[in-house]
Amino acid sequence: MADLSAKLNEQFNFEVESAYIYMAMANYVEVEGMHGFSHFFVEQAKEEMEHAEAFYHFMLEMDMVPEYDTLAKPKAEYGNFVDTFKAALEHEKEVTGRIKAIYEAAIEEGCLDTQQFLNQFLAEQREEEDTFRDLVERLERIHENWGGLYILDGQLAKR
Repeated sequence: MADLSAKLNEQFNFEVESAYIYMAMANYVEVEGMHGFSHFFVEQAKEEMEHAEAFYHFMLEMDMVPEYDTLAKPKAEYGNFVDTFKAALEHEKEVTGRIKAIYEAAIEEGCLDTQQFLNQFLAEQREEEDTFRDLVERLERIHENWGGLYILDGQLAKR
């Protein structure tokens, strides 16, 4: 169970790091005057912290001790708006891969509790990747046209 505990702890820390990354993205688009895009990323960061809290509490329930790791400094720039959302999509794909790896470890160790716990995250990751794929597609169609960007910015402000 030590390997599974280590993987859960790593994911707990990665969820915190994900929030940090999304706050950096929020900052990047905010500086560009895209308040709706920024709001979207701030809300994404809040979700990641909720996920970290869920991992934290699950580990405690399973008699595991969460440990905090040092966070890497996130990038400060992400390119154009398409590039920024593509980076977010790639990040979500990485999260999905990590969750699936923990799930596989839980199967190997026969830990049904962890499998059950992770089911909610597998479902959420499908939704997250779909959301970001859709946003990337919409941004690619806009071709960095400010009229289209402002419309999408207004829509994301309502998240």
